Amino acid sequence: MQDFLSKDQRKWLEDTFTRLTKKISATSVRVGEQIPYIAQNGRYTEDWGTHDIAWWTNGFWAGILWQMYHATGEEQYKDQARITEERLDRALEEFEGLHHDVGFMWMHSAVADYRLTGEQKSKVRGHHAANIMAGRFNPLGKYIRAWNWDMAGWMIVDCLMNLSILYWATEEFDDPRFAAIAKLHADTTLEKVLREDGSSNHILILDPNTGEVCEKPAGQGYAEGSSWSRGQSWALYGMAISYSHTKEDKYLEAAKRCAHYFIENVSKIDYLPLCDFRAPEEPVIYDSTAGACAACGLLEIAKYVPEEEKDFYRQSALKILMSMDEHFCNWKEEEDGILYYGRVAYHQDEADNSGVSIIYGDYFYTEAILRLMEKDFYIW
Repeated sequence: MQDFLSKDQRKWLEDTFTRLTKKISATSVRVGEQIPYIAQNGRYTEDWGTHDIAWWTNGFWAGILWQMYHATGEEQYKDQARITEERLDRALEEFEGLHHDVGFMWMHSAVADYRLTGEQKSKVRGHHAANIMAGRFNPLGKYIRAWNWDMAGWMIVDCLMNLSILYWATEEFDDPRFAAIAKLHADTTLEKVLREDGSSNHILILDPNTGEVCEKPAGQGYAEGSSWSRGQSWALYGMAISYSHTKEDKYLEAAKRCAHYFIENVSKIDYLPLCDFRAPEEPVIYDSTAGACAACGLLEIAKYVPEEEKDFYRQSALKILMSMDEHFCNWKEEEDGILYYGRVAYHQDEADNSGVSIIYGDYFYTEAILRLMEKDFYIW
């Protein structure tokens, strides 16, 4: 286990890992072949493999299962993860429902399978998804377009997290096209989406013929110019991912700038992430998923900074994780979902988000705990 942990932190981590393994094991029995998304009041009530097979979150449950398979060696996790992976074949076949989030969908399912088991069908699935992602690149504006419909000029900060499938494809197939696209998109994000203070826009609408910025709408945050916290975590971790694959300092510096902004904001409120850091003080709206993703990004940054800087990022991640455990986590084995107080968007219908657990929040919380236990594998 990591030697930077205090005695109390070590005890907390060991206890949390025990609770995590029990909870995920119990949930996996209840979920069966379904693909979960949101647990409300302790239950996953809908199978998103049936509801919308191309939905962007459909790879995260498989990601949790592959992380647990790697951590424990228990075959049940591998077998169940492959059910999701095989169901996602229909999304590849239908194609038109897919967006910019194919990295989330297939890095956590097929590519994870291939990396851990060498399964060749999984390698092909990942290659297919990488080509879909590359096909969304607009060379005129040097960005990967978000969504479909009439949104040819839209790009979003979330896409940084999906670039990993392009980096993987270059590394796996010795084809530089994929990583070149990823870097061009990351550079456009660095130039046009991120702000100097380390905060980030969520959405940019560009002229698809020139790349000129036309609008900067609020997206899932409070308002235009505000600071949607999950967008901040996408930026933080996404830039760290680009650094991990390219070793280009500009990406690490950007990740650190975003990290400092995130830490400064959560440190004011007991290390609990608000949904938007620039929203009015009332009502208080949290988004636990932002904290979990940011914690993973902070631990990633800590890999690459000098020794004297590592503890700042690691301890900040621990403070977020431990505070959310105290205030947000549901460890009841008879109920679904771990990390409650998740929020899809600031202006969603529910006024109170305390009873909502979102699958990607649970994925990032699991990844962070396993990384601290030195039991994770680098899925990105």
